[in-house]
Amino acid sequence: MYLAPSLKKYTEEQLSARDAQRLAEFIAWGPAVFQASRLMLKFGILDLIRDSANGLTREEICKETHLSDYAVKCLLEASLCIGTVLVDPETDRFTISKTGWFLINDKATRVNIDFNHDVNYQGWFYLEESFLSGKPEGLKTFGSWPTIYQGLSQLPKNVQKSWFGFDHFYSDSSFPEALEIVFKKHSVKSLYDIGGNTGKWALQCVNYDKDVKVTVLDLPQQIEMLNNNLSNRENADRIDGYGIDILKSDAVVPKREGGLDAIWMSQFLDCFSMEQIVDILKKAKNAMTDQTRVYIMETLWDRQKFEPASLCLTMTSLYFSALANGNSKMYNTADMSECVEKAGLEIEEIFDHLGQGHSIMVCKLK
Repeated sequence: MYLAPSLKKYTEEQLSARDAQRLAEFIAWGPAVFQASRLMLKFGILDLIRDSANGLTREEICKETHLSDYAVKCLLEASLCIGTVLVDPETDRFTISKTGWFLINDKATRVNIDFNHDVNYQGWFYLEESFLSGKPEGLKTFGSWPTIYQGLSQLPKNVQKSWFGFDHFYSDSSFPEALEIVFKKHSVKSLYDIGGNTGKWALQCVNYDKDVKVTVLDLPQQIEMLNNNLSNRENADRIDGYGIDILKSDAVVPKREGGLDAIWMSQFLDCFSMEQIVDILKKAKNAMTDQTRVYIMETLWDRQKFEPASLCLTMTSLYFSALANGNSKMYNTADMSECVEKAGLEIEEIFDHLGQGHSIMVCKLK
């Protein structure tokens, strides 16, 4: 198994017996740890403590938040044990810890909290059933769709906001570097964006290159959202939508007259099983020539520069299991390479550490 240097800790024991015991209890109380920490943020308690000159007493926090003494006491005591606040035993004043600071200020952490509370929390109760059935059993907390993608446009607004906030946060940070890779290495005047969602990448492309034409291929209901999003956008006249359910056996990625320069798939293939990925890549291959390059941008968990990113990614796999589709995950290099090979393609180059931890696999016909 390939592991980036940052993941060496996965190969040997790191904790003393006492620390390991505490971590085991931390896991056992994980749901309460999450909700207490979320409320410390929502009620503004962590912000108040951080912004105070010398910390705050419980009474001062009650006065500022208008919460009951009971609620504040429960949250503060839990947060002490969680490790997000510290207390001076002489003055009973609470101050922020390093962990509490990151909880407030790290954008990725805030995005993850919203995503896990609004999208995943109730659905994860059905994770066991999802593994046994191979279906996203937790999705029934929102509706009766076969996967979350068919129901995305119908999810409650706050859930949509957190879902898209999560999705866009991780992809958007990689776009500037990705544009350089796609447009500088090869001449790209025609591009298919498979799984293009609301068209964020397509807009980036037409604004970056004045000659490129982009076709977004996605589910018909997503193309409707795309068209609404592109309304009155600059250069959107060079973006077309093509409705397709790429998992259907008779689905065809159309050839482009005059050939196709690039096929882009960003945070797309992780939405499918390995068997489905091979099938999708084979369908994409139908539109390729020897000059076409396929750009697969994924957050491969084994190639992360910093270990916390690998934690986030492997946990995200459980979202796919319980809510998204029941059979996909955040893949590692070996898994994705196997899919590329089975589809009749080969990896020409891999670019790592883009944005929030993306890699781009550049593939060509074998």
